[in-house]
Amino acid sequence: MTTLTIVWLVLPLMAGLMAYLLPRLARSLGIGVAIASIAYGLALILRQTPFSLELLDSFGVTLMADPLSGFFILTNGLVTAAVILYCWSGQRSAFFFAQLYILHGSLNSAFLCADFVSLYVALEVISIAVFLLIAYPRTNRSIWVGLRYLFVSNTVMLFYLVGAVLVYEANQSFAFSGLAQAAPEAQALILLGLLTKGGVFISGLWLPLTHSEAEVPVSAILSGVAIKAGIFPLVRCAQMLDSVDPIIRLFGLGTAFLGISFALFEKDIKRILAFSTISQVGFVLAAPPVAGFYALGHGLAKTALFLTAGSLPSRNLDNLRQQPMATPAWATITAGGLSLAGMPLLTGFASKALTLENLLSWQVIGMNTAAIGSAIVFARVIFLPHQPTSEQKMAPGFWPAILLLGAALVAANAFYIEAYSLTKITKALAIIALGWLIYFGVIRRMALLLPRTLELLEHLIGVMSLALIGLFWLVLA
Repeated sequence: MTTLTIVWLVLPLMAGLMAYLLPRLARSLGIGVAIASIAYGLALILRQTPFSLELLDSFGVTLMADPLSGFFILTNGLVTAAVILYCWSGQRSAFFFAQLYILHGSLNSAFLCADFVSLYVALEVISIAVFLLIAYPRTNRSIWVGLRYLFVSNTVMLFYLVGAVLVYEANQSFAFSGLAQAAPEAQALILLGLLTKGGVFISGLWLPLTHSEAEVPVSAILSGVAIKAGIFPLVRCAQMLDSVDPIIRLFGLGTAFLGISFALFEKDIKRILAFSTISQVGFVLAAPPVAGFYALGHGLAKTALFLTAGSLPSRNLDNLRQQPMATPAWATITAGGLSLAGMPLLTGFASKALTLENLLSWQVIGMNTAAIGSAIVFARVIFLPHQPTSEQKMAPGFWPAILLLGAALVAANAFYIEAYSLTKITKALAIIALGWLIYFGVIRRMALLLPRTLELLEHLIGVMSLALIGLFWLVLA
């Protein structure tokens, strides 16, 4: 298994290089890489027995593969395959696909890391690849959004690196397990870096502009899987360290509410989806023992939603109420929205049921309320008008990508078939029904414009400073 893992890790990077040398094969190489990741992820989930690969024994530099890694890797493979299919007939150059494969390989590496220094390398490569994908159109706007993302990312990774050094100083090892014995400032600095990279709570307010302004396939892969590079190590640390688990769960609860609060009143559909990503990240963090399954369900649904958003006649909800979308696009949005709201027959139902089962007592009321909020948010797009005849044209690769994601959204229910009990189905339907009643009775009639002040670059840095102070208070407490 060790040799297979090394070959699999190197494969996407080799595919990225070959995409430059053999541009006509760029798309086919990517499909092969994605299939390899899907197979490897499934193997880890079904194997159940974790295994580790020691890279530098004396420094604690280790890779760990287990079912948690498997779910994140499976998500990466499926999302990447869908994005490649979506872009198959487009005019994107070999450079675009090369960066996509480098991003894919770096994410795979991050999902295996069990130490802070190898994770640092993977996260930095991810940042560069994401920047190049965002800036790919080479417009002034895309370059600015990419640079903004890169600046925020590099700033917090400096804090993270200092924290990693402090962990090594305390343990003579970079292993995640050393975080418990490290000084409180090391814990605070590392958590700040990972919370910001993962789009968690107020540290993640860089995310809405970045994800909404990127091109459609880039938005899909950012929200579907790239954002999880910062989430995975938080979940891993929470599973390994009892002292970290309640902090991560607390941030999960706060993040779920923050994302929903903004998404309820946003008018731009891509920004609604971006804020929804923040809230769904909160659900992933709320129950670390089952975070991988929820990450899979979210990644599949959110990728489908972002790919569909690129085929709508407008991004503004008010315009979409006056200019109905095509029924096929509406059907896809409805399926993705219902999955994230927890509708039975879709993976979002099983993953949400499993998450709500694994909450601590102090989380139960808050996360169930957040589940109702998710149903309200997606009611805003599900109940938009549509018509069977429309001049709207889908991208040539739209349907192959959507069919892949749709099949995966149904098939992934098999990971928790026990969710299909009368009690759980009734609860899920009650949550959705209550959310829709609140939407039609209250939210639909409200018009509230939330300020975007905190999303400005200079304010993001200030918010990170406040987040760091809050983290110091939490770890010291």
